[in-house]
Amino acid sequence: MVIETPKGSPNKYAYAEAFGTFQFKTVLPEGMSFPYDFGFIPSTKGADGDPLDILLLLDAPAFPGCLLQVRLVGVIEAEQRERDGAWERNDRLIGVAVKARTHAHIHALSDLRPGMLDEVEAFFAQYNQLSGREFKQIKRGDSQDARALVQQAADAFA
Repeated sequence: MVIETPKGSPNKYAYAEAFGTFQFKTVLPEGMSFPYDFGFIPSTKGADGDPLDILLLLDAPAFPGCLLQVRLVGVIEAEQRERDGAWERNDRLIGVAVKARTHAHIHALSDLRPGMLDEVEAFFAQYNQLSGREFKQIKRGDSQDARALVQQAADAFA
């Protein structure tokens, strides 16, 4: 995966392919920050036309542009209503950095602390609401579902 926005950042960054660099997108409200590193899986194309989004568990925040090897542990399958009212899929993969120490024991969503996924979904709901969009969780999938989604998105990219 490639990090776009590091854990703890109130600034949202996104890779701008046209320029080959990272672009500042927005700043979150006072007191709000990204709960985990956030980025994308290169060479994938999700249902929304963008590379697949992934939330990363790592001991300390990485930096925009950092490339990491990730172990997929699950996925939050979700829909997002855009400002024009149209709904589109915008899933969030959950991964653990292969070299992580404090999260080395996590191999499945069931290994996460209780309530963590609820908090992540609440973050994305609030984040989208601030942008005039709506985020709705459809279901939570396991690592097999996550790998299948990545394979599908890699095929769509090719």
